[in-house]
Amino acid sequence: MNTFVCIKRVPDTSEAEVKVDASGKDVDSSKFSFDINDADNYAVEEAILIKEKVGGTVKVVCMGPKDSDVMIRMALAKGGDSAIRIDDPRINVIDPLQVAKVLAATIKGQEFDLVLTGCMASDDGNMAVGVALAEELGIPHAAMVKKVELGEGKVKVHRELEGGLSEVVEMNLPAVLTIQTGINEPRYAPIKGIRMAQKKELKVLTLDDLGLSENDVNEAASLVELKNLYIPEVVSHAEIIEGEPEQKAEILAEKLVKGGLL
Repeated sequence: MNTFVCIKRVPDTSEAEVKVDASGKDVDSSKFSFDINDADNYAVEEAILIKEKVGGTVKVVCMGPKDSDVMIRMALAKGGDSAIRIDDPRINVIDPLQVAKVLAATIKGQEFDLVLTGCMASDDGNMAVGVALAEELGIPHAAMVKKVELGEGKVKVHRELEGGLSEVVEMNLPAVLTIQTGINEPRYAPIKGIRMAQKKELKVLTLDDLGLSENDVNEAASLVELKNLYIPEVVSHAEIIEGEPEQKAEILAEKLVKGGLL
């Protein structure tokens, strides 16, 4: 079972104040630390579990700068076999359809059974890349996957739906799965694995290597335009009603009537 797993380098904003930069179209990331996208970490673990169960290879794909290499090497240390990093400033990373086009060009022509991605990017909340990637590759997909069962030339997955419901889908291979957090428990990279990861292949590719035209994946060709970013103003309109229960009920009823809610 040959698996590609796509990962993204994202900022950790849990302990840093988020500020919009001078351009108004990005955030100031100078004080952020970066790591693998949370859902992608589960996708890496699922790919390695599949490899350990049925054999095969795990290839890691990442689009990002050289600083992403540390994150990529950690995925290799956990059990990945090789990696590809796409680094080209001409790529418009804002548009998920263009990102999917680049990832598809990286994977096409290579032997694979599964492509795994995280179900969501924690930095922009986007959930479209994995689905669009399947369309670009011309193969079936399932999103929000929380259980994977492999068969002969097929894969059965359990998808998480709204309202606590689940859907079971069976598809022919190859296929794309976007992995939900909680599907497994991501492992820590062992010291031996970290040492071995330094010797594993990590190719760096550009648009020219992929045979893509800049005019297909740059900002000018995008159907998505980022106008501006801003920090939402936090305003409280809560009102605490004081008094006895009967008084509170009367005041609340009056407010509901005036507000047209009753």
